[in-house]
Amino acid sequence: MSRFVLFGPAHLVVLAVVAAAAAGLPWLLRRRPALRAPVRASLAVILVGLTALYIVSLARMGPLSIWDVVPLHLCDFLILVALLALATLDRTACELLYFWGGTGTLLATLTPDLVPGWPDWRFVVYFGLHGAVVVAASCVAFGLERPPRPGAALRVFFLTNAYAAAVAVVDVVWGMNFLYLRGKPSVPTLLDGLGPWPLYLVIVEILALGLFLLLEAPLRLVSAARLRARRGAD
Repeated sequence: MSRFVLFGPAHLVVLAVVAAAAAGLPWLLRRRPALRAPVRASLAVILVGLTALYIVSLARMGPLSIWDVVPLHLCDFLILVALLALATLDRTACELLYFWGGTGTLLATLTPDLVPGWPDWRFVVYFGLHGAVVVAASCVAFGLERPPRPGAALRVFFLTNAYAAAVAVVDVVWGMNFLYLRGKPSVPTLLDGLGPWPLYLVIVEILALGLFLLLEAPLRLVSAARLRARRGAD
């Protein structure tokens, strides 16, 4: 089995493809609205198909347990949120997808908790799912006219903490480590530079809020510019 190399050739190719799709698809959707429904359906099919591939491939390696399939890691749960956002364009789902996809999933794509490298199926599924979520977040916010509403950063921050609190109960009761609330991943990630447990949890809280506000900032500028343009036209 080939091992994953952080920022190795395969990783860099994946990052380039995800970046190109996240930038190019919203641009295309704004100019060709007829493509919106097919793109939404295609992203949903990719998410469902790769999730099914993951479960089937894992089952072939041995008996599955409930913890192998329960979506309690943020990126796993976000797959369900992404499917809801793509299917319904629900405002709250779209906001969660935008902020979670633009922070947690994007960072997990940059520094993945992954051992196998290309062309192992786990490499394909990991980056396929994470990349599709990032692309879906960009498409929903910038190509499908569902940008976050005013105050969304704080709302999503509180919802994130509520989700983490529920997951923490599962971690404590069943001895799990979803969301890495009880310890860092076994492979190098960005968490390694944030201090020991539980200090890194506090730092992650601060960083999450800062990143959410940062992601909201350009949307505020765009809204302000549109408001000025409308006033000027009047």
